[in-house]
Amino acid sequence: MAADISLSPRYPSTMRKSNLIIGLLCTVVFAPLALKAQHAATTSVTIRVSDQTGAGIPHAQIRLVPAPEPAPPKIETDDHGQLSINLQAGGYALFVSAQGFGKDTRHIDISIPDGQASANQIVPVVLEVGRSGGPTVVSTAVEGSLTLTADPYHAPVSLSPAEFRALTHVTITVHNGHTNATETYSGVPLATLLARVNAPIGKELHGEAMTSYLVAGGSDGYSVVLSLAEVDPSFHEGQVIVADTRDGQPLGKSGPFQLIVSDDKRPARWVHNLDFITLQHAR
Repeated sequence: MAADISLSPRYPSTMRKSNLIIGLLCTVVFAPLALKAQHAATTSVTIRVSDQTGAGIPHAQIRLVPAPEPAPPKIETDDHGQLSINLQAGGYALFVSAQGFGKDTRHIDISIPDGQASANQIVPVVLEVGRSGGPTVVSTAVEGSLTLTADPYHAPVSLSPAEFRALTHVTITVHNGHTNATETYSGVPLATLLARVNAPIGKELHGEAMTSYLVAGGSDGYSVVLSLAEVDPSFHEGQVIVADTRDGQPLGKSGPFQLIVSDDKRPARWVHNLDFITLQHAR
């Protein structure tokens, strides 16, 4: 009996220590899993593709940027013109096409309200028969500002000269073939500006995005074309910037903004009085 009495005080202490160790192990093992599950939470989304009469379009091709993870091997509508897919919360560029119809591109926002992850969200898409779906150049309506358009990745963004000056600038020195002079320009890399409208730059620039191009235009109606890869530093060594000063001074009659393409032998794509840059798709 004496032996039993002498050992009994140890048991509560030993049990508490064991429970503490088990609790810590559970925290280490299951907390990251719970956090990962929280970050990977998805909601059901149904994309309905129909013609102008309301009839569903079967086997319409659908692409989402960023791509869902894990990405299904094939994303298209069923025989009723619908595609059900689980998506994480966030913004997506949605591309829809079908044989005999024009393309539809748009930006969609997917949300997961608290406690409603299972609620189905409907995204209706109507395709027009035979519509060309050609690009439309959008110019700024605000004099003196620069408008960036990258539909469907983001709504247009307009920057005033004051807002532009607040952005981080870089400086490049180039030879101007027209004036036969070396000039120093300060401005913002075009890739940095395109990131503000979620254009597929960097790791997102692959696949169909490689057929994208940019139209840059000035207030005098002059416009030029650059491929999207051409302005991406991960693809191209030459620098493409939107400048707001030359040799430390405002651009004067050439401004307030000017497009500078550093490695062009002729400055034909140096757009004076730049007022819009829009992202287009070749197909």
